[in-house]
Amino acid sequence: MASERILPSGWNPQQAGDEVLGHLVPVTAPQVKGAHDAEMALVGDHAYIVAEVNDLRPGESAAWPEIYSALAIVNRHSLEVETVIPFARSEQVYANETLPVGQCFVPRIIQRDAATMRCYFASQDTGRREEQMWHIDFDLPSRTFADRIFRTQLKTAAGVFPMQPRHFHADAVACGFRKPIQDHGFYLFDSFKVFAGRTYVALNNYPGGQNALAVANEALDTFEIVGHFNEPQSLQLSESAVNRLPDGTWMAICRQDGGNGNYTFTTSPDGRTWTPGEHRDCVPNGANSKPTFDRFGDLYYLGWQEATKINGVARSVFNLDVSRDGIRWERKYRFATDRSFQYPAFREHAGTVYLTATQGDPGVGGKVRIVFGVLETL
Repeated sequence: MASERILPSGWNPQQAGDEVLGHLVPVTAPQVKGAHDAEMALVGDHAYIVAEVNDLRPGESAAWPEIYSALAIVNRHSLEVETVIPFARSEQVYANETLPVGQCFVPRIIQRDAATMRCYFASQDTGRREEQMWHIDFDLPSRTFADRIFRTQLKTAAGVFPMQPRHFHADAVACGFRKPIQDHGFYLFDSFKVFAGRTYVALNNYPGGQNALAVANEALDTFEIVGHFNEPQSLQLSESAVNRLPDGTWMAICRQDGGNGNYTFTTSPDGRTWTPGEHRDCVPNGANSKPTFDRFGDLYYLGWQEATKINGVARSVFNLDVSRDGIRWERKYRFATDRSFQYPAFREHAGTVYLTATQGDPGVGGKVRIVFGVLETL
């Protein structure tokens, strides 16, 4: 019924998306040539945006050791980039550790306390050693990183281990997973969401096709696996986004790199046992890219990459749909640009929803810079 609609009659998602795109600003340092996979936290007047970047060539790859992790601090009112601070790169020397050769990939960030942010990153060198997830703290008042890094831990049914792909894989195998082990690609992916006072994250091994829901301990240095969701294993499912519906049901949307390439959905009553993934009519033509699944105010926001290409550019259309119940969806934004619009993250702060995303340039590639701006005021 018309009275049940969320958006007003005649709402134009393309126009709404164009307005947002027109006010996004780049937040990567001038020397950066390739950038991808940003996430952020907002504190006070600033956005703290982490991303993987490199100074040598456009794009990113799991085979490029020159990729490092950097933090951009942006004034959320003026949208001015105040500083960019690299914090993890190949062979970087800290007071207590020296990183080995390899890329510092898929950084994540969370506010630890009133004065501290915590940044996570994966150090990997594909095919040469086991990847390790690390974390480092950032002092907000002084705007400086600590000189020590620490190995993030993974808690499985078998115990507590360094956060490495083999331990994630072993726990999945004990639950019926059959795909081969990988030495890289294990990341904190959809992060961070608080339910009933506990902080949750979706874990992912991209090349391994593994997904799980995990919960952090109070110290934010250990992530405990709650449940795996990898079915059907005939599909290559990864990079999920997770939320809880009004009745308490968990729901995840998963990227697919096999089959028809469209996203699948899975649900769970308790976060432990999940249904096999299946397609839903609300996402008819998705492409293999990161989805988002957030809740702002009393609405869910489901973001997904459409297979449609603008001027032949991959990942050039991203839809953001809204729902009250996670079942009936309406299109609120359609981001369409031949610069690409991919791997966004949305965060609410002080009544405003902000976004950061990866964009590029026609003819160069879609992973050149990270952009930031306002989505909407609630």
